[in-house]
Amino acid sequence: MDAELLELQRQFEFAQQVKSSVRLSDRNVVELVQKLQELGVIDFDLLHTVTGKEYITQEQLRSEIASEISKLGRVSVIDLADTIGVDLYHVEKQAQDVVLNDPGLMLVQGEIISQTYWDSIAEEINERLQECSQIAVAELAGQLQVGSELVQSVLEPRLGTLVKARLEGGQLYTPAYVARVTAMVRGAARGIFVPSNLSALWTPLQHLVQEMNGASGVAVENSFFQSIFNRLLKEEEMLGSLRAGTHWTPSVFAIAQKECVDSFFSQNSYIPYETMQKLGISQAVQFLQSRYPDGKPLSAVFIHSSMIEMLDSATEDAVEQNSWIDALSVLPASFTSQDANKMLLLCPSVQSALKTEKGLILGDSFVLSSGFIKGIYDQIEKEAEAFSIQASTASLIDHSNKSSESTESIPANTDKGSKKKKGKSVSKNTVTVETVPDDEEDARPKSKRNQKKGRDSSSSQKLDSKAGGKKEPVKGQEGNNNIPPDGWVMKKIVESVPEFEDDGMENPDSILKHLADHMKPMLINSLKERRKKIFTENSDRMRRLMDDLQKKLDESFLNMQLYEKALELFEEDQSTSVVLHRHLLRTTAATIADALLHDLDIHNKLKNGIEVGDAKAQDLVLLDSSERTALAKNLSGSLLKKALALVEALEGKRVDAFMTTFRDLAEESGLVLKKLDKKLERTLLHAYRKDLISQVSTESDPVALLAKVVSLLYIKVHNKALQAPGRAIAAAISHLKDKLDESAYKTLTDYQTATVTLLALMSASSGEEHDCSADRILTKREFLESQMPILRALVLGDSQPQQS
Repeated sequence: MDAELLELQRQFEFAQQVKSSVRLSDRNVVELVQKLQELGVIDFDLLHTVTGKEYITQEQLRSEIASEISKLGRVSVIDLADTIGVDLYHVEKQAQDVVLNDPGLMLVQGEIISQTYWDSIAEEINERLQECSQIAVAELAGQLQVGSELVQSVLEPRLGTLVKARLEGGQLYTPAYVARVTAMVRGAARGIFVPSNLSALWTPLQHLVQEMNGASGVAVENSFFQSIFNRLLKEEEMLGSLRAGTHWTPSVFAIAQKECVDSFFSQNSYIPYETMQKLGISQAVQFLQSRYPDGKPLSAVFIHSSMIEMLDSATEDAVEQNSWIDALSVLPASFTSQDANKMLLLCPSVQSALKTEKGLILGDSFVLSSGFIKGIYDQIEKEAEAFSIQASTASLIDHSNKSSESTESIPANTDKGSKKKKGKSVSKNTVTVETVPDDEEDARPKSKRNQKKGRDSSSSQKLDSKAGGKKEPVKGQEGNNNIPPDGWVMKKIVESVPEFEDDGMENPDSILKHLADHMKPMLINSLKERRKKIFTENSDRMRRLMDDLQKKLDESFLNMQLYEKALELFEEDQSTSVVLHRHLLRTTAATIADALLHDLDIHNKLKNGIEVGDAKAQDLVLLDSSERTALAKNLSGSLLKKALALVEALEGKRVDAFMTTFRDLAEESGLVLKKLDKKLERTLLHAYRKDLISQVSTESDPVALLAKVVSLLYIKVHNKALQAPGRAIAAAISHLKDKLDESAYKTLTDYQTATVTLLALMSASSGEEHDCSADRILTKREFLESQMPILRALVLGDSQPQQS
């Protein structure tokens, strides 16, 4: 057999050495291989090498890759492509197959690493650990140029076998090093006798370990100390409790805590939570409830049931004797008012007193019997009623005093004006027009203007309106002046119970303040009932008041509308129009406005339950601006705004503005104002004319006669009721020039000129006796008296009178 093999080898070698007479080119070989693949003779894939002159099968490529891995243990895929001479794509593909089929290999970041490589690395790490006791995983990862997670994952299964170390917090420690640190942790933990935070303990241990290892030592993480501590605690080498992973309480301290709590609670039957906190017990309620199931947790202390029995006995005596007690006075200083309140609610005697209304708890800690409170309240209630009546009376007296002072100033000013004129007084009839020289005003506005030194009345009213708006809340408070204030109530309580004075009226937690707060609503309800009774009695008076006001306004407002129509004749004469508007505002308009404001003020007082005396029926004296503003500000809400607007319009220069504000206020008050229609206008004009005719027929004063004659002429000529002051008579007569014949017009102008002259002479005399002036005055008066029949005939006679 051996001879045959040798012969075959020799023949094969000879055949190889014999040179072929026919040689194939590279191209032919490629075509031959392609043909063989097409014929299926070659039924496997062939890969070209990088040079393109060689073919390699995938099995051969995988074989060469495995060979390189087994030879080097760790090889890069890029290096394999260069070594084998095959394109990187094919190498990567086959390398993945090799790694998948061999569990001892891993492909990491383009490198194939075998387990044998890691075994050798683990042996090297173990040798280094024996030299330095600890190595950081991050340092190893940097040296091996891989990730720390990978190094940690391959080292963990080799710990205790190839690597004699402990992995903790990214560090490798030798057993000797771990035992040394364990001894340090054990000693430090056993030296603690009070609750401590372990995080504060690890810091000095870290410094100690670094000093032990020198400058080359790696810093030890807190987690390493913590894991050692947890293991020692689990093995019961240390006794105590660990909360939240870091709060360590040694058992010796817990024992001392319990002994202190038991001692304090057994001696005092209570223990404050503050004391528990000083002992280091944070969850005091849970601790005490678990230790003393019969105890009661309060706001600041934990008590034994015997404390409730003691307080119950004291409160029972106070209620039975119609007295009072402060629970805090019989409890230790550690108890708060909330604690006292909770204990009172647990006392059987207090529960019974509250149920039967024999007692009452005020504040948190005061217990008062109902009889004790009633005795004080009955006395204060009588004095509160007297206080309310006195306050209401004082308010009414003050208001009436102001009204009387302001109204007295009006006739006084009028008297001054009459002294200056030294003439006869003008007619008191409301339809009579005052006759004065053109450059004079009526007495009252002139006096008021001198007092105000020319201040604009409309602007002052606006300021008053703004001030009234700001004081509106104060007005609301003034409406409650008849309710006793807190200070008054506390003062009366002290008078009844002098011992309460020691608590002080300024202390908000005193029994005096709480008792006053309890009695104040009772007093208010009592006063409200009294005011309700008064209000019921006032309801009839309110109805009668509004009915009477409606009747007064029905006639006076129609007359105001009648007089307003006459103002249309002077719209083109602006100066005369202003005088007529202001005269009408200061006479008729002021009268009806004062009547409305006065009655609304009384109605408001009656509505609010304020006692108002029965006013005697008398003519209302004209008020001044400040008095009207005061009456307006006594109202509230929309009535206040509309009343202030009325006062402002009354001080203005336009009658139409006054009429608008008057209507608004009247409608807001529930009054219905009649509108002047043609029929009513004819009726009123007829009555007005008839009255004027009567006055003209009986008038004996030659000065007063002129104004009435002019008014009567305006009814006959223009069918208008004119209200004109003395300074506007000349303008009124000039407007009649085209309506009268020359003789009648001349009679009027001459009479008016003579009247002005007479008044000027009377004013110039100034009280001194001059024969010349007296003669001239007498002459003018005689002339006017001689012209009076002619003037009467001008308006009353059927034919034109002859001029004398």
